[in-house]
Amino acid sequence: MRATIIHGPGDIRVEDRDYPTIIRSTDAVVRVTASCVCGSDLWPYRGVRPTKEPKAIGHEFVGVVESVGDDVRDLAVGDFVIAPFVDSCGTCPQCLNGVTVACDHLAGWGSTDEHGDFLQGGQGEAVRVPQADGTLRRVDGVTEPDAALTASLLTLSDVMSTGHHAAVSANVGPGSTVVVVGDGAVGLCGVLAAKRLGAERIIAMSRHADRQALAREFGATDIVAERGDEGVAKVRELLGGVLADSVLECVGTKESMDQALRSTRPGGHLGFVGVPAGGPELPIGVLFAKNITVGGGMAPAHTYIPELLKDVLAGTINPGRVFDVEMPLEDAAEAYRAMDERRAIKVLLKP
Repeated sequence: MRATIIHGPGDIRVEDRDYPTIIRSTDAVVRVTASCVCGSDLWPYRGVRPTKEPKAIGHEFVGVVESVGDDVRDLAVGDFVIAPFVDSCGTCPQCLNGVTVACDHLAGWGSTDEHGDFLQGGQGEAVRVPQADGTLRRVDGVTEPDAALTASLLTLSDVMSTGHHAAVSANVGPGSTVVVVGDGAVGLCGVLAAKRLGAERIIAMSRHADRQALAREFGATDIVAERGDEGVAKVRELLGGVLADSVLECVGTKESMDQALRSTRPGGHLGFVGVPAGGPELPIGVLFAKNITVGGGMAPAHTYIPELLKDVLAGTINPGRVFDVEMPLEDAAEAYRAMDERRAIKVLLKP
């Protein structure tokens, strides 16, 4: 089969690899119908995170179950499924508490499972999924989704669930005032999540016209292009002299965290979901003085998918709009370039 392999900074290749097979009785093999490039994939692409040897990459995919092990109970051949960005057993204390990203038997796509067996990356033609019952989410009543529905279902594997996690962690609710720091796919989904949860005023911090337009489509009431002191002053002006009840940090740099904290009112909440890069650190003194509550981290997508899936299937939300470019899998290298150069918000890859 064909699969995307990262060899080093700026070096993405699509190569031949063995087609996956069932190894253990709890496995499933999924034929990938759509995958994508994530903003976090750009950290190794840019060399921010080292790539010590060539490895499979990609952690977001949807597809059709091709085969299942003898002990798989909740899935059948032909099911259309969403794969969260990590696998999880579904039965350990962490999974039972809803924090599936801290599963005792956790593994990530493109790495190895707890038994040392290889897991394919999501940017390929097929993936062996260990702990299939605990990992995959079946989409009942859907076998061949059209392009628009496929895109929205794919966002549930990561970016929409992550945007939702930011909003939940920031205590967004009816009547909230919200600032979203970051206008990538996660930030835009954060805008959509805040709107879905009933926020009254949503300020998207963005300097790019195409992303500003989509943010408004998703529910942003205001756009702030300024940064630093000017950005904080603009937020305060828009909110009548106060700062935001809830702030979503969707980038993961020291600068974005600083912007987010300075945009949060005393007693407010900050939800962070940006993959840490560049040493963002929390200033305890500021949190102490302003009584800011900070929460977030990796989103437990498996836990969030059921409630978000209902709205996607009902057409209430359409997070697939974050995919502004679609490319064949063979063009994965160009997909990375397009996102790295900000010529695309998020690229959907079709095997």
